[in-house]
Order: sequence, then structure tokens, then C-alpha cells
Amino acid sequence: MPTPAYRNAEYQTVHANLFKDSITAPLKAVLPPGVTRYAFDAAVMQYMVIVGHDQVLQGDALEEYIDPYELYEAEGKRKMPSAAVRPKNIEELRRVLNISNEYNIPVWTFSRGKNLGYGGPAPRVNGCIALDLHRMNKILEVNAEYSYAVVEPGVTFTELYDYCVEHKLKVWPSVPSLGWGSVVGNTLDRGTGFTPTATHHQHICGVEAMLANGELVRTGQFAVSGSPSSHLSKFTFGPSIEGLFLQSNLGIVTKMGIWLTPAPQAFMSCSFDMPDFEDVETIVDVFGPLRRDGLLPNTVYVSNLVEWLGMMGKREELWPESGPIPEWRLKELQKQLDIGYWNAKFGLYGARDVIQAHFEELKKIVALKAPKGRLTGDIFSAPDGETLDPASVPDPHGGFFVGMPSLWSLPMVKFRLPKDGGGIGAHYDYSPIIPSSGATVLEWVKTAKSICEAESFDLFCDFFMHERHVIFVNMMTFDKTNLAHRQAVETIFANLFEEGRKRGYSKYRSHINTMDLVAGLYDFNDHAYRRFVETIKDAVDPNGILSPGKQGIWPKRFRENEKFKAHL
Repeated sequence: MPTPAYRNAEYQTVHANLFKDSITAPLKAVLPPGVTRYAFDAAVMQYMVIVGHDQVLQGDALEEYIDPYELYEAEGKRKMPSAAVRPKNIEELRRVLNISNEYNIPVWTFSRGKNLGYGGPAPRVNGCIALDLHRMNKILEVNAEYSYAVVEPGVTFTELYDYCVEHKLKVWPSVPSLGWGSVVGNTLDRGTGFTPTATHHQHICGVEAMLANGELVRTGQFAVSGSPSSHLSKFTFGPSIEGLFLQSNLGIVTKMGIWLTPAPQAFMSCSFDMPDFEDVETIVDVFGPLRRDGLLPNTVYVSNLVEWLGMMGKREELWPESGPIPEWRLKELQKQLDIGYWNAKFGLYGARDVIQAHFEELKKIVALKAPKGRLTGDIFSAPDGETLDPASVPDPHGGFFVGMPSLWSLPMVKFRLPKDGGGIGAHYDYSPIIPSSGATVLEWVKTAKSICEAESFDLFCDFFMHERHVIFVNMMTFDKTNLAHRQAVETIFANLFEEGRKRGYSKYRSHINTMDLVAGLYDFNDHAYRRFVETIKDAVDPNGILSPGKQGIWPKRFRENEKFKAHL
């Protein structure tokens, strides 16, 4: 038996069940594109010599390397790797790439495979080797003085948090809503969290990456041997190449420096809600300028009523009829739960008196500009001269807002399952980047609501307010065994995408099945951006083995050979 994916027993159980319980049709063996069975078997034997027989998986052992939320599984269109290979260090990774180059076998690289809703660990091209980096899981350094960490791809947010606690380091990592994902993987895919370093990719500092030929390259001051500023400064000399490895197939990140938040003296848990659908315009127009002028220096997270309901049970228990939940019933639920239609949460971090002053100023602004909203602030503080222990902040105030990871939001996918049991919970997302304008966001949520309700789905959404834009996440939870649900999800996504395209909106990340669609939006000067990156791709990966098709970037041998299209 292969070693488990997680050392944490709870995470391993949930992980194994997530994939095992999602399978509705037998796994079907595939070969890498353009590779014969003889050549593939020869390559597999050599992979086994490198990483060990138990770290090369085939057949039914690949159940953890598919998309557990796959829409097309029942139709026999599941995206499927030919095998999984799990190196534990840089030398094994280099040798695996050497074999892949020798046999022209493409690999699909991931750290933990937890990009759920966007394909998980499944490859863009059928038959790629699943190159699983979870065994490369060393925390190389956590520096409390300068507030940064250096980690390998397999390190999870939970492991980084636990390490900081165990070593009594006064830093708070940023964590997303689920703590079992990779720090490196989430950051490279431009994921976000909730603490002051929430926009993870903006806090990268010093990356080491392996190119397709096995050569290592480092970025910024990390490229200077022995530099004490390796993870302190983003400055470099000449072109900055760090960004080339974000959402990329140009190399494999093997080490990454990321800035953390110094543990503050105090934290204030803030909530704001407004009762009506149209109030989203007020929320954006009040909080947007406060994000820009610095009064609110961190992400403001806003969710709608239906998303809150998704955490409280199954939809049929709240509304048993077909069709979207009617407005009168939503108002009833709002009153019962004493929450708004829109609910904003954010944190203030720093010295106790400073954040209290921030909050007092915020109260004045809200009273003037959004008088029908409700604002609350609960402060948690250490004594003067000390820092706050995040574990001392009780629910519902702390959690990921103080850097504490969990699996709290995973049950949300069960929202549309039958109340009497059965079904398989899943979700699919459309997540555009939208200007932080109240009128613009209101117009968009009206459009999204209409599109969802036309397919008998509710508007189930949240958005993250940055300084000048919002990331709007339109989530479609569905029962994977329900054909009508899957067809509705396809239609909703297609219609949201088309309406977004008309407005010049692009998604901030994409499911593997829609990467080419999203990439096609970047069309300036006859897709000059894509051609530029393809030029780099062909230079650094001439055999096209690294994650072909990721973010719509195809190596030359795939672009120019029609036979490969059968694998898409």
C-alpha cells in the first residue's frame, strides 16, 4: 500500500472518503498521448526504481488522482492520469523528469491536489502522469523576527500553523477556508486567505523552481548565494521572473518563501450586514474606498444569505419545492437566523488602542453612509508588551481570521443533496474579477441571480473585496449523481461566462475543462500574451512535458499535432 497522503488522521480519512465516495463509474486505464504501451511500461519500471514501487500508482490505485467533482464521469469523459509518481526530494524529481523527457511522457504537477471545484489533481490532458509532490513536505525555515516561512510543495497550511505553535513562533500564517491544501499550490494559483497577508501571491519572496531539464533556478535575492535578504526583499537585478511560475507550466516550484503576519497585540473581529439584495451596492461603495484609503487594510469577505444557509443543512430541509427559494421564504430564514442578505466579515490587527480608534472611525462612516446596516466589533487583546494567542479567540470570531486552519466549509457541497440521504456533493465555480464599484457589482449580481434562477438554482455566492477590485465567486453546489443538476451547472457556467465576456471580465482561476476558454479572453494584439508565453514554453520545455495546456499554454508538439486533440 502507498503511504497515506496526510499524516493528520482526520485529514487522511476525509481525503480518502472524498475521492472514494465520489466515483460513479469504474476507472479506465489510459496511456500518455503518443506513447506506446511498451514504452510506457518501460518508463514506469524506471520511475519505480527512482521513487520506490509503492510510490508509483496505476489502475484502481489512481482513485485519488481524479476530479471528485467531475461533471462528465457518467458519460465516460473523466479526465484521467495514466499513473501517479510521488517523488520525495529534488533529486528524485530531477530523475523523474529525465525519464519523462526520454519517453516524451507529459506530467501534470500538483502539490496536494486540493484545488477542488477547479479539477483537483486531474490532468488537463488524459494520460499525463500525475506528478504528486506531497512527499516533498519540509518546512525549511520559519523566521519570526522577519515574519516569513520557506516551505516545500507538500507543506499544508495546517502543518505550517502547527509548526509555528509547536515552536512558539509569534507569527500568523494566512490560511484559506480549508487548511489541508498546499501553501505553495494555493499561492501559485493565486488563492487567498483572511489575515493581513491574505493575498498570498503578493507575499511570495524568493522561489526555487526546477525547469523541465532538471536545472534549478532561483528568483530575486534568493538567487544570490548566501544572501541574508533571500526572503526579505522582492528586488532583483534585471527582469523579475517570479511571476513566470504563477499558474504556470514553465517550471516546478520546489521551495518558496512567503511572508507571514507578525502576531499582533490585539485582533478585532468585525461583522457588518444589510438586509436587502440591492444593499450590495451600498456595501461596495462604503467598504471599497476604505480598502483603498487604508482604514481597512485587509480583505473584506462578503457572502450572501444562501451561502450561509449552505453551512446550516440541506436545501430540501429549508425549501422542499423545485425552483429557486422564493424571496418570502428567504426573508423568513433571515429573520429566524438574525442575519442579513449580505454579510461582511473582516478583521483589524495591531495595537489594541490603534484598532479601537480605527473601529470608532469606521462606526462614524457606516452610521452616515449605511445607516440601515449593522456593524459589530469584538476585540481580543493580550496585555501590553505581549502578543495575542490565536487559539484564545473563540468561535465564531477567530478561525481563519487569526490564521487557524480547519475543514469547516467542506460540508457546504452537500447543500443540494437529498435530505433523506444519497447523492454525491460537488461544486463548480465561476469567479470573475470585477471593478469595486457598487453599481457594477449590483448589476452583476442581478445578472448572476437571473441566470442561476433560470435553471432552478439559487444565487449562492460570496466576494472578496480588494483595494480596487472584487473577486466574485459564484458557486454552484450540486448532486453529482443528478443529471438535471449537472446539465444546469453546465448551462449556468456557460451563460455566466458569456455575460462576463461581454463586460470584459476574466476568471481569476479556472477549472481544467475551461482553461482554453478563459485564456482566449486575453486577446490583445491577436493574443500576443499567449504567443509570448508559448515562446518561453518552447524554449524552457522543448519536449512539452510540463503540465501541457495549463492555463491554456500548449507546447509546440501539442499545438501543431492534431492527434493530441483526442486526449483533450
